[in-house]
Amino acid sequence: MSKPKAPATHRISLMASGELRDALTAIQEGKGPDAIAALMAIDSASWQAIEERLVALVGSDLRTLLLKVAGEADAVAPAVA
Repeated sequence: MSKPKAPATHRISLMASGELRDALTAIQEGKGPDAIAALMAIDSASWQAIEERLVALVGSDLRTLLLKVAGEADAVAPAVA
């Protein structure tokens, strides 16, 4: 039987989860300013919770994760002439 995980010290608000979703969608669609606006709308307690969960789940912060994904996308994307 697996050990239960310790509860996060911070919670992600419903509003922040929507803003994060909107930011990721904007990034996917190439809308940088919209992504930045959505990320800036996230409250500090939710940011702490997001960072805690990312470190626990993937071992890095959001910036590192996004840069890694962007690098992998560049490596896979075909060159445009």
